[in-house]
Order: sequence, then structure tokens, then C-alpha cells
Amino acid sequence: MTTLSLGYSPCPNDTYIFHALIHGQIPCGELTFTERLEDVETLNQLALQGALDLTKISFHAFGHLRDRYVLLRSGAALGRGCGPLIVADGAITLEQLRGKAIAIPGQLTTANLLLQLYLGGTDKLLILPFDQIMDAVRQGQAAAGVIIHESRFTYQQYGLQQLVDLGQWWEEETGHPIPLGGILAKRNLGEERIRQVDQALRRSIEYAHSHPQQATSYIREHAQELDDTVIRRHIDLYVNDYSLDLSKDGLAAIACLLARAEQIGIIPKSDLPLTIF
Repeated sequence: MTTLSLGYSPCPNDTYIFHALIHGQIPCGELTFTERLEDVETLNQLALQGALDLTKISFHAFGHLRDRYVLLRSGAALGRGCGPLIVADGAITLEQLRGKAIAIPGQLTTANLLLQLYLGGTDKLLILPFDQIMDAVRQGQAAAGVIIHESRFTYQQYGLQQLVDLGQWWEEETGHPIPLGGILAKRNLGEERIRQVDQALRRSIEYAHSHPQQATSYIREHAQELDDTVIRRHIDLYVNDYSLDLSKDGLAAIACLLARAEQIGIIPKSDLPLTIF
């Protein structure tokens, strides 16, 4: 047997996707996995250290990891109408935001990359775990915040207002779906083993779709937001056809995002392919 370390977030879309894989409900050949659940920015940093064989990451972070990791075709979070939101406590214009602190869920998150692309760069950032951003904005620690995950369903409960939907901006600007995060494998695992992992991950998602109730307790155990309606909306939004296979459209969206990040010097240039098959 070969045991691989696997990192993913406690968010409902990831626990839904990985439940069958981790709990032995699908065949994985000689592969077994030891899971590590962390917020996405922690996973980004662990990947920079090369600490995990397989891991969920932000596509922003992938721009710094292409020499060591390759993208799997399954397990990704892309879509339409699912991008980060800039929110604030009361009316404030984007011009008024310049020079003021904006809370973000991590330096290497795609949320921050989209913010940088939208504003043309900003460096006055308050880096917080994603589930602390809304409180920080409400308490005046930041003039605005970039929210992700289930926060996009609950920010109004904090008295906050949406200033910009960065995903909508991206879609209108490029025509592509919004590339948020994906699953990486270390290149040195080799193509055959990476294919095995990718196929197992796809089977895990298909199993979850066929047995949606089996993962419920696991999802609720790790979810930041325990409301069943929010959990369901979260999964429906972030787990879609792109999660089963990135497809030509998904790969084009990721390539576009990374090319724009290269153009403004946020990530290093690379000629390596995104996937190996």
C-alpha cells in the first residue's frame, strides 16, 4: 500500500467531495490517504513548504507552485456566480477604499488575486481567517473585506453591504468561469499514480452525488456555518461539472487568471503545463 498525505479545507464543498475517498467507500487500489483539514491559506502555505503530497489550494497559490505540483482535473472549485464579494459596513465608494485597510482571507488566496486585479494593486491588507472577516469589518478594524465560502450567504446578518461581486466582474471582463481553487499533486509522484488519484477523486464526487446523505454528519462536524440550508447552498454553488472534470473551459479560465497575474508580476512566469494529462 502507498499512503499519501492529503490536505483540504473543512468547508462543505471539500468535505462533501472527499468524504467517500477518506472513508473507504470507493476503490482506490493500493492507495490510502491521511487527511489534514486546514483553512485554504494554511494549505497554500503548506504547499509552498512541499509538506503535502496532495492538497487543495487557491489558484493564486498554484501560480507559485507549478515547478513542484501539477493540477488534477477533478476536485476543483470553478463556476459562475460564485466569486468573492467585497463588503463594507455602510455605504463607501471604491475610491474611498484606496489607502484604507481591506481584510482578506489570505495573501495567496484567489480572493486576494482578484482584488489586486480589480483595483490595479493595493497593499494595505489585513489578513484574517475567512470566518473572522465579517466581524472585523463590522467592528471597524478594516474599511471593507473580501469574503468567500459560506460568508457570501450570511454577510447581511452582520449588517454589511456588498460593494463589488469580484466574480461577476471577472466573468464580464473575461467571459470565463471564476477559477477559485483546485487539487494539486506533487509532480514527483509520477503520471501513473497521479492518474490513479485523479480517478479516485472523481469516483468520490460521483459517489457523493449518488449518496448525498451519507456525508451529512461529516460535513456538519467541520462546517463553520451549521445551518443546513447554508450548507446545501454552499455545496450546490461550489460543486458542479467543473469539479468532476475541469474541461477545456475550466483550464482556459485558469490559464487566463495565471497569465494576468504574470503580467502584473504577482506570480513568476512558467511554461509548464497545468496538468500532465
